[in-house]
Amino acid sequence: MAESDKIVSIITCDTEGRIESFNEHAEKIFGYTADEVIGKKRVSLFSPGMVVLGHVANWLKKARQNKNGYTTKSTFIRKDGTQFAAEFTCTATMKDGKHIGYCGRTKELVDTSPEETMPKTSLLTKIISIVAITRLPFLSATWIPIIASVVWGIHEELITMNWMTFTLVFLGGSFLHLAANTYNDYFDWTSGTDQINNDYFLQLSGGSRAIELGLITEKQLFKLATTFLALAGLAGLIIMLDDKVELLYYGLAGAFSGYFYTGYPLRLVARKGIGELLIGLNYGPLMTMGAIFAMSGIHSWDAFLFGIPLGLLTTAILWINQFPDSKSDEIAGKHHLVVVLGLEKASWGYLILMLAAFGSIYALYTYDIVEQGALLSLLGLPIALYYSYQVIRNYNTRELAGANWGTIGIHAITGILLIIGLEYI
Repeated sequence: MAESDKIVSIITCDTEGRIESFNEHAEKIFGYTADEVIGKKRVSLFSPGMVVLGHVANWLKKARQNKNGYTTKSTFIRKDGTQFAAEFTCTATMKDGKHIGYCGRTKELVDTSPEETMPKTSLLTKIISIVAITRLPFLSATWIPIIASVVWGIHEELITMNWMTFTLVFLGGSFLHLAANTYNDYFDWTSGTDQINNDYFLQLSGGSRAIELGLITEKQLFKLATTFLALAGLAGLIIMLDDKVELLYYGLAGAFSGYFYTGYPLRLVARKGIGELLIGLNYGPLMTMGAIFAMSGIHSWDAFLFGIPLGLLTTAILWINQFPDSKSDEIAGKHHLVVVLGLEKASWGYLILMLAAFGSIYALYTYDIVEQGALLSLLGLPIALYYSYQVIRNYNTRELAGANWGTIGIHAITGILLIIGLEYI
């Protein structure tokens, strides 16, 4: 038996991928010491990002389904960044009949090149990587307020529909949101916040993890964020040429918030409520008021008030996504309100945000800012109350992930019902 055949890396992890044991052969093969990784890193560290996105979940599923585990060949990464080919066997670890984690056995294939064992990357995986880097699903928090405000503005006879201007508003808002997303990930990584967070496999935890997975470098992510910001500025500049120079105020407010939300030296997210306030304003009142101005050249305070419900629902998305990150955020000095209040009290804060959002919709109707059709959006309230119950009940468990996705759904459903109600009722 060759000496290399005797060297088998054995690594165990919990169901979240956090490393629990790391034998001496793992140290030799991967180049890390046990102290560097146990309780501090995840097993995704050892695989290329595209492999993690496209294949690992399927391997783990097969490992759970077969008591003898799942064996495959793949390409892995050492601490120094070099790649190597290996045979890998993954088995599900059980305790008292309960699945508690995984055990991975890795044997280097010294006579095989890493190119030969690199799993193929599908087109779907490439698309998923783009979605992961940019966090595209969250763009609904921009699209819905823009569309809703334009529909409202037409019915209030504040604007007449100009599709060219609307397209520029829609693109500008989208690019500004993408810039905020990517700057957020960049600064959370460079500040060390994401490295402290060991909950990668918890959904929506710790941002996109694009840098950690090797999907993009720090420098590339910063350039991408700046490119998105420049594109947003270009769209705004074209609109401003139509005698709407004061659109600059809205654009500067959005750019300031997008950059300094996590960017230094201000890092507004860490300032005990200022971050939440900025998110509520930028993805609600300022966005609706700004969209109406871009379309009409009129500063409308009714448009500002119209954006309050959607701003509160977007704040709820931020609020619930801070729950799984709260421990690492506190260590990193990112003292947002969920950290300040603690998870139990913050779970009731989620309910307050929901009640305030739907209460403000009714208030808009009471004060004749919206017509009766807008009350169709109140059909989202039972869903909001259901997820509020789930948050209060599961604020410190994995089951909270359902409420994370559900909150995005509440925002989308309520916004769509609002648009339908304004347009057709």
